[in-house]
Amino acid sequence: MRNVHDSAPDFALQDQNGSVRTLAEYKGKWLLIYFYPKDDTPGCTTEACTIAEVYDEFKALGVEVIGISKDSPQSHQKFAAKYHLPFTLLSDESTDTIKAYGAWQKKTLFGRTAMGTKRVSYLINPAGKIEKVYPKVDPANHALEILEDVRKTNDQ
Repeated sequence: MRNVHDSAPDFALQDQNGSVRTLAEYKGKWLLIYFYPKDDTPGCTTEACTIAEVYDEFKALGVEVIGISKDSPQSHQKFAAKYHLPFTLLSDESTDTIKAYGAWQKKTLFGRTAMGTKRVSYLINPAGKIEKVYPKVDPANHALEILEDVRKTNDQ
């Protein structure tokens, strides 16, 4: 897992529309990168939809939002369309970016252990440094937690 004040690892990944997106295009802006296990599953849908519900507030505070999973761009496109997600979803089928951010970890489900994407988020400041790490994400409350942190940072 990455730490506060680390430089955010660069990436070049396809979004849900097939365009390649890079970290560099967000330089000078606040950026929320959230990693999630799988499109259209209960926790991931809850997290995405709660972010979508307050997306206008993120935009008003100058925060761009990106979700990253190892699902394909086509899967992301269906997921985004089904739930009217207004933000970018990036496909990391190789898991290189997921690993670079420390979100590829051992997970146990029903007594079986396997490697998978951990639900973790990073708030990146305009200089490209990690401002805050969210290692334990509650999908239903995560968006509001981040908004509160951004407001506090803006008030300083």
